[in-house]
Amino acid sequence: MDKLTRTRFLAGLVAITLAGTLPAPAADAPTVFAAASLKNALDDIAESYAREGKPAPKVSYAASNTLAKQIEQGAPADLFFSADLDWMDYLAKKDLIQPGTRVSLLANSIVLIAPKESEAEVRMGPGLDLAAALGSGRLAMGNVDAVPAGKYGKAALEKLGGWAGVKDRIAQAESVRAALLLVSRGEAPLGIVYATDAAADANVRIVATFPADSHPAIIYPVAIIKDSRNPEASALLSYLRGPAAKAAFEKQGFTVLNRSTAAAQ
Repeated sequence: MDKLTRTRFLAGLVAITLAGTLPAPAADAPTVFAAASLKNALDDIAESYAREGKPAPKVSYAASNTLAKQIEQGAPADLFFSADLDWMDYLAKKDLIQPGTRVSLLANSIVLIAPKESEAEVRMGPGLDLAAALGSGRLAMGNVDAVPAGKYGKAALEKLGGWAGVKDRIAQAESVRAALLLVSRGEAPLGIVYATDAAADANVRIVATFPADSHPAIIYPVAIIKDSRNPEASALLSYLRGPAAKAAFEKQGFTVLNRSTAAAQ
């Protein structure tokens, strides 16, 4: 073996040895498209997931309708975490979620809120009248035709007989967190948000809770997106169903259901 050949041979051995000792490439962090009302809980869960040495999820928060439409248009998400069944059904019917991965994970409730210093009082029940408490202001809600919290709120107001009196006095927001902010800043005297949102903002107080039978059940499903090729998506979904995530969800006021469900056809 001449000197040049020997040099090349030894260099090859070194390269093979180094290749065998280098760590495997780090897995890509999974991307989650999640309803705005999940922010506090999922931020905590993402931190705890990363502390266990796993790639910290990248979470994009917005109204469920906005996120579902983005996924339909090809946005690169690995998981979708919706604030209602309708928008998960929407993607399922378009064959955009992976079969067998859908889970009805959480439940929530909706409440009527006011700024912290407000003395507004409302009698919750049939014949609901918000006019006096609203004064000259508007009722802050998520968009009543698309945002889940807005749809739940409208359904409850209709069931209790209060919709006719406020339908022309709604400040419709792009998400439930945007509606919360209107009340928190004192820009609206009343608002309808999830109980978990109210608990997350010290500048608002709960005036009354809407009866559970006044609106469809508030269920948060999560599923892996069909086009996801990230192996961490399945691992993260399992973590969301586990004890550490359960504690984080319950800390924010969610009820954990953790029920596997068949995708809508």
